Order: sequence, then C-alpha cells, then structure tokens
Amino acid sequence: METPAVWTRPSSRPQLADGVVDVWRVDLADSADPVADLLTPDEQERAARFREDVHRRRWEQARGLLRILAGAYLGADPQTLRFAPGPHGKPELEPPSPLHFNISHSGELALFAFTLDRAVGIDIEFGDRPVDAVALARQVLGEEGARRVEQLGPPDRQREFLRLWTRYEAELKCRGLGIGADRSSRDDEPVWIADLDLGPDAAAALAVEGAATPNLRLWHGDVRAVRLAAE
Repeated sequence: METPAVWTRPSSRPQLADGVVDVWRVDLADSADPVADLLTPDEQERAARFREDVHRRRWEQARGLLRILAGAYLGADPQTLRFAPGPHGKPELEPPSPLHFNISHSGELALFAFTLDRAVGIDIEFGDRPVDAVALARQVLGEEGARRVEQLGPPDRQREFLRLWTRYEAELKCRGLGIGADRSSRDDEPVWIADLDLGPDAAAALAVEGAATPNLRLWHGDVRAVRLAAE
C-alpha cells in the first residue's frame, strides 16, 4: 500500500488517540541544535563507542529526538524517560506504557513512529550502495521476493528490492522479531503495512499491529522544528 505523499510541518504539541499513528521524518543534520544533553550516562557511553564522529552525532540526535517526542506524547520530562531493550533489541518504555514507538535512521534522515496500544515497526533504507539485489532477496525474502526483483531491470530492480526489504524489516520490528526469524508461527496475527514515499532515492515502510487501517499522520521537520512542536 502506498501512503499519500503529504508530509506536514508540525505547529503544536502532538496528541495521540486510539487508531492514530504518527510518523515523524526528521533531518538529523541540524548540528546547530544538538540534543545530546538529554541522554542518560548509559546512552552517552554507548554513543562514545562509535568510531566515527558522524555516526556518533547521528545516533545522539536520533536518541535525543526520541526522548523529546516520547516525552511530548506522555507529557513527561524527556530526561526522566527510561528505555529497555526488548528480546531483539527493540527499545521499549520502562515501566511499560500504552505508548508504542519505533525508530529507524539512515544517513541524515530519521523516521519515528508512535501509536497507542498497538505495536509498530518502521524502516528506512537508501539505495546508495551497490548490492546483488536478487541474491539478497532470495536469501532473506524467499523465492517469491527474488522473482519479483529478478524480473526487473536496473534501477527498478534496486528500488523494488529496497521496497520489499523495508516492508520485511518493518514487519519484523512490529512483531518483535529479529532479522531472519521464522515468522510462520505468528503469521496468523495480522499486521497492516504501508510504503512511505521519501522520493526516488530511498524506501521506507511502516507496519502496525492489527488489520485495521490506522489514521496515519505524517510530520516532517528539522531538529529545531521538532523541539518547538514538542514544547
């Protein structure tokens, strides 16, 4: 399913309701407004382990923004929030909360998804690295996915592979599974999946627990815009 390419700049603090899914698209390159001061000592220690400054900065910005947005939805101080990794590393609020979220970032772009009482997964990938799309599709997505990719010529082959890959990973994250996991035992639990339009050079997908189509709201901005909206 393709979502409408309508990304709106936020103008006020976000509010969630049942059946609503908010997706935020944020440019992480706004280093003039760093948010690393919101991180806990454990998070700062984790960030320090990145060998390259650019990767450390992106992780700090993404994690700080997660705190800002989750704090805004919960009406809580972002610095007081506590996250715990799930069975496959997916962060969750601790103690458990009705607010569910997921995050994905690639390069300078990050996506954040938030729902109430429904698991959610999101993934973004840029097609900036040459890959053997057919071989990877066959290895991870199975023969059906490989055939869909193989019948196309470049660059359509690469785009279709990225589209299928992000849908696959978003679903796994929604279900709380790791890459390569056997989904057969949980395929009877419906998941709603949609492609997100980010232009020709990127693919992204959103997965939400349940078969019902959510009320999807798409927000975009830089770090400063998100901070202002969350105040």
